[in-house]
Amino acid sequence: MKPKYYMTTAIAYASGKPHIGNTYEIVLADSIARYRRMQGYDVFFQTGTDEHGQKIELKAKEAGVTPKEFVDRAAGEIRRIWDLMNTSYDKFIRTTDDYHEAEVQKIFKKLYDQGDIYKGYYEGWYCTPDESFWTESQVVDGKCPDCGRPVIRAKEEAYFFKMSKYADRLIEHINTHPEFIQPVARKNEMMNNFLLPGLQDLCVSRTSFKWGIPVSFDDRHVVYVWLDALTNYITGIGYHADGESEEQYKKNWPADLHLIGKDIIRFHTIYWPIFLMALGEPLPKQVFGHPWLLQGDGKMSKSRGNVLYADELVDFFGVDAVRYFVLHEMPFENDGVISWELMVERLNSDLANTLGNLVNRTISMTNKYFGGIVTDAKAAEPVDEDLKAVVLAAPVNATKKMDELRVADAITEIFALFKRCNKYIDETMPWALAKDESKKDRLATVLYNLTESIVIGASLLEPFMPETSGKILAQLGAEKRGLEEMKNFGLYPSGTKVTEKPEILFARLDLKEVMQRVEELHPSQPEAAPEAEKAEEEKEEEIVLPEKEEITFDEFGKMQFAVGEIIACEEVKKSRKLLCSQVKIGSQVRQIVSGIKSAYSAEEMVGKKVMVLVNLKPAKLAGVLSEGMLLCAEGPDGTLALMTPEKDMPSGAEIC
Repeated sequence: MKPKYYMTTAIAYASGKPHIGNTYEIVLADSIARYRRMQGYDVFFQTGTDEHGQKIELKAKEAGVTPKEFVDRAAGEIRRIWDLMNTSYDKFIRTTDDYHEAEVQKIFKKLYDQGDIYKGYYEGWYCTPDESFWTESQVVDGKCPDCGRPVIRAKEEAYFFKMSKYADRLIEHINTHPEFIQPVARKNEMMNNFLLPGLQDLCVSRTSFKWGIPVSFDDRHVVYVWLDALTNYITGIGYHADGESEEQYKKNWPADLHLIGKDIIRFHTIYWPIFLMALGEPLPKQVFGHPWLLQGDGKMSKSRGNVLYADELVDFFGVDAVRYFVLHEMPFENDGVISWELMVERLNSDLANTLGNLVNRTISMTNKYFGGIVTDAKAAEPVDEDLKAVVLAAPVNATKKMDELRVADAITEIFALFKRCNKYIDETMPWALAKDESKKDRLATVLYNLTESIVIGASLLEPFMPETSGKILAQLGAEKRGLEEMKNFGLYPSGTKVTEKPEILFARLDLKEVMQRVEELHPSQPEAAPEAEKAEEEKEEEIVLPEKEEITFDEFGKMQFAVGEIIACEEVKKSRKLLCSQVKIGSQVRQIVSGIKSAYSAEEMVGKKVMVLVNLKPAKLAGVLSEGMLLCAEGPDGTLALMTPEKDMPSGAEIC
């Protein structure tokens, strides 16, 4: 019997059309699901839509439709994009499905009856877009520390979940299951920023809006979005809180993988496991928080006008080219970047040249020299062995990378096979062999080796580029190989006929033509006239320094300044402004959160020597502890620049 493998994506919020950054997750999940099937697993792959909450209630009102009408349209559009990208999900759940809503009510009641949920009041600052409450100390200049948008003062009756009751048990689980949260940096963030400082009870109901699942025993309240949304992973496979769960649940739970964006890692590695503990259910085996796909100048945002959509990219490049790009360009831990220019470059170099040209040349030479018949004439030479070694290593290496969820690295291993084939053509020079009748068997063997290598590579490519894989195999008259079959070189039947007219898999694109089409679709804002630009450049705004209360030398002396070296830095999740740096100051390392993401990327911060206010009282920004301050200068246009020592100074050097 095949081993089971149950995997999920986060369910997409049904507030509008998903951009390519959102779509990346379903393509990533699909590649993992397809590879696991190739490995022999009985895969159940679930995705869906999150459809409740105040944000949707407001959007529906603005659109002049009911919330249900609004989410029906949004869910339909999301599913259309998922299907367009050729994703092989087994279940698409909607949180407005009757069975899900009924089960959420039973789960809430069960947790209430056993004392894990209690009624109280919540008072604080509320961010409607994020549907999050914040305390006075967390709010930054009247704005949400996560998204930077205005917050409103709110007080309302609410039900709360006793998170602290299960915190120690969760900490122990994380410590004894190192594979539970991946990558490791996400685990460290959850432990240091949330679990170890102590968990607050979680608000799990709302009364200020109606678009949600009503609490069955108190219809003034609706279930808060996260308790509703997270439980989809079990309701979708037949969990029943008040009785015997279905066979599918017994078979598939616990989940083998929750694949989610790094911005919602807290909900999936703290709230969700604690809910499951309270329900007496096993925890998922692994939660993987993938990085973001950024559009050149930063995270995609409709308000910033830098959004790319999957269907638009498919119109330009095709489904498999878009799949290849988003999978290949995303590092394991760090954010990836997408742009029209990079897409064209990858299509021309990797897909048209390395892969497409290889397949076309091989089929064309087989037709030209042997009437399309591929024959293994057994005329081997030493150069063949290196080709075979690379080809046979590719499935082993790719599988190792996929077992670690290093999808981009797995694709690199497969394309190493195709690159070796191109090198093999240069080494053997079939066109030269064709001129010598005595070399005919050698020529046949070279083309056989190329065909066999491409069949193995195309079979490996199927989880990532399924349509392209099928086209290649069809042109070669071959069936897709399984991983076990890929352990042997030479299974392609001698005497097989290839297609007479090879299909161009990927046509090269002209960047100027592509950018012209893009400009027609998205006209840029008119630029200022050259004279105006020049005048603006020559104009230097005079800065008026605001006056502050004078201080004494003794007061100044209380402040301790030193040189620090930034040894690590990462973005603070969901925050538009904050970076979290690990700063070495002499023999100690301080964690400092700074609102400088508009001026510096996390990567370029590492290695900088900076000026630090060392003895600033620690505070939490967006839930992250900050133990000092980096000194910056701010220009009249808001441009920031870190203060750095003129000469190279050791970390810890005192500034006086």
